[in-house]
Amino acid sequence: MGFILLLVLSFCASAVLANNDKVVVCYYGTWATYRWGVGKFDVEDIDPFLCTHLVYSFIGIDAQGTAVSLDPHLDLGDVSWTRDNFRKFTSLKDKNPNLKTLLAVGGWNEASAKYSVMAANPNYRQNFIQSSLAMIQEHNFDGLDVDWEYPNRRDTVHGSADIDNFSTLLKELREEFDKHDLMVTVAVSAVEERALLSYDVPAVAKYVDYVGVMAYDMYGPWDPVTGHNAPLHRSEGDSTENEAALYTVENAIKFWLKAGCPPEKLVMGVPFYGRTFTLSDTNANTPRSSAIGAGLAGPYTATSGFIGYNEFCYLLKTESWTVRTDQLAKVPYAFRASNWVSYDDVESITTKVEYANSFNLRGIMLWSIETDDFHGLCGEGTFPLLKAINKALSIDYVTSTPTPGTTVSSSSSTSTSEASSSESSSSSSSSTTTTTTTTPIPGGGSESSLCKEIGYIPDPADCSSYYVCIEQVDNSLLPIKFQCPGRLYWDQTYLNCNYDYLVECNA
Repeated sequence: MGFILLLVLSFCASAVLANNDKVVVCYYGTWATYRWGVGKFDVEDIDPFLCTHLVYSFIGIDAQGTAVSLDPHLDLGDVSWTRDNFRKFTSLKDKNPNLKTLLAVGGWNEASAKYSVMAANPNYRQNFIQSSLAMIQEHNFDGLDVDWEYPNRRDTVHGSADIDNFSTLLKELREEFDKHDLMVTVAVSAVEERALLSYDVPAVAKYVDYVGVMAYDMYGPWDPVTGHNAPLHRSEGDSTENEAALYTVENAIKFWLKAGCPPEKLVMGVPFYGRTFTLSDTNANTPRSSAIGAGLAGPYTATSGFIGYNEFCYLLKTESWTVRTDQLAKVPYAFRASNWVSYDDVESITTKVEYANSFNLRGIMLWSIETDDFHGLCGEGTFPLLKAINKALSIDYVTSTPTPGTTVSSSSSTSTSEASSSESSSSSSSSTTTTTTTTPIPGGGSESSLCKEIGYIPDPADCSSYYVCIEQVDNSLLPIKFQCPGRLYWDQTYLNCNYDYLVECNA
């Protein structure tokens, strides 16, 4: 009966939801601006033509529910020492007028307690609604994304009352935001076991524009065995006895549809990162093998058990890893010595988007844009995962005339633009710039002759810059130049930008 219902829902939606109504919701983790080297990702690195909706993550709330910036230095622009990121982010709409920008509140680090208290108190709810509305209007956002992690879970104060309180909060948000033609969206738990603890699904779906299902972190280094971060179906190591209880993208999507979320409001989440494990036995390296905790960390995200796609695809090019695909789960995994990594690539992301299309879901959301291979260092071009989503959805969002100074590629819908002189001067010390021109270097020759192997090399002419040598389709090596931020120098020993007094400079 449940399967028949899903087919009916999918068929009914297909009559009203065309490809040009699909959405690509891109979350931006703003702390990526503090990463070093090629991991650094600023607002200026975002391609505004590859997303329909951009979500700025995160703001928080205080003890009375008032919305507050979690990083005023980064977000705001009231005084000379702030970075003015809110304005820069919403100004991306100047390049792509079809783009919508949302402000996300909450996230994992904000936890649940403050939101449990706020949602239970009518006065605090109004504090939250009015203060978030004021922040959104002041900085030209198009709506609010509510990411309470999670009602009735973690450090909740009011327990199961959170479920109805959350629905009430969304109802009141909807009523107020409708007056100003603003969006309300949510990010929610994926799997049935956890979602039932937190949500009245029909009520949540009633009051929001989109429901973003976080269909990742299904398994991770907190488990005693290896498992896929976001398996589409059951994995090769799973039993077939109770497949409906497994944590899979398939089960999550079917649950949310069956529980009452219309497909035209359901947005399926995909991860742009992997989960890493340490194997108990290096010879036991299949899914569901014994593990003893988190594995390697990425060089830029620097979190054990977590690695961005941009970090891991580069390791796959420069180190000897065994890569396999779980033919049941439809996702890849890789292992090297005691390290075991579950991740997604272009092929698995494409397969997931096709699965979402089979139910005619509203679209795809991704966590998060700054861990795609935005520099194209792995040989797949820039933003390979995000472009795979766009391709699988068969949509083209470059429908308006770009602003002067912006060049749009007809083949990939990417853009480059010249920043204004004031913008260039304010960001020159904090943004990583890329140059691919061929120029002379000291001692004769040119940049094209610098690379002897894949990897990092110092710039022989300038201690504050360096090159990343990548392999091209014809097997030749291409040097891509990067500039260290501020007054830092490239440190070839530690492969990062470092203080000048710690680096031997011979240029």
